Amino acid sequence: MADLGISMDGRTPIADVPALARAAEDGGATTLWIACHLFLRDPVTTAALALGATRRIKVALMAMSPYSVHPVFIAMATASLAEMYPGRVILCLGAGAPADLKAAGIEAARPLVTISETVRICRSLFAGEMADFQGQVFKVAGRRLINGGSAVPIVVAASRPNMLKLAGRETDGVLISAATSPPFVKACIAQAASGAAGKPFRRLGIVYTRLGGSEKEGIDPVRRPIGFVLRGAHHAENIRLSGAQLDQAALGVAYAAEDWSEVDRLVSDDVVRRHAACGTPAQVRARLEEYRAIGLDEVILGGMDDAPSITAALAAAQGVA
Repeated sequence: MADLGISMDGRTPIADVPALARAAEDGGATTLWIACHLFLRDPVTTAALALGATRRIKVALMAMSPYSVHPVFIAMATASLAEMYPGRVILCLGAGAPADLKAAGIEAARPLVTISETVRICRSLFAGEMADFQGQVFKVAGRRLINGGSAVPIVVAASRPNMLKLAGRETDGVLISAATSPPFVKACIAQAASGAAGKPFRRLGIVYTRLGGSEKEGIDPVRRPIGFVLRGAHHAENIRLSGAQLDQAALGVAYAAEDWSEVDRLVSDDVVRRHAACGTPAQVRARLEEYRAIGLDEVILGGMDDAPSITAALAAAQGVA
């Protein structure tokens, strides 16, 4: 059976983080994936609180972007967490959500080169090596991390073919975004595997998960988180493969205007069904089995913002009454 993880998207009040982390660990989750979304809560602070409140669960910074944070600082923050909590820290890199970068006035040019160089810089610094990197985007030379020398796994968040191949080829794993349909996840894994060319790598995917007394009670709370993800133009292929009907342009406009009634209308029940696991415990478990069957090594449950929801979702995923 695939491992189970829990994702946190930065909307949870920071004071609630320890309780959520303990619920994830006590419920049997392998990893707590802490999102790095611009304008939401800082993932490094959140990760430190989660690690300090737990004993075993691993924590992943997801997905740190070299467009908003320099690779040296990414390595510094990750290595500092790993120094205090050895063997429990994972670094996930990604370009970042296009709409968020744009809102911060950040240009995301040459993403393949930028992410590849970031992977190489972080690996070198984690290893404790004296940096001597002269890339197209970054230049780091003559310095080493004061606390380098630990092996920190690196994965890449990807959704497009070339980035997926890069993840398989150059890192320890690929993370596939939340709100992705099973057919799209399957296609992403195949692309990453072609880049890996037989090299082992971890296949990780986030699935928005919500339990309710009925399917409707499970669907309603995740419309807006799903809309937040699917508004991005890079999810067009995901939506196409799912078979859902969704006006991405209108969704983007509604989100920017904070027109929540329109967001809820556009993200229909059918859209949620095709891009998440929601409903009764039996419905959630059946849907998660579809994601497991694709070949994910870790199914990461997302879309929950309180400890009881995390506990219930992990129990449902494991078939615990």
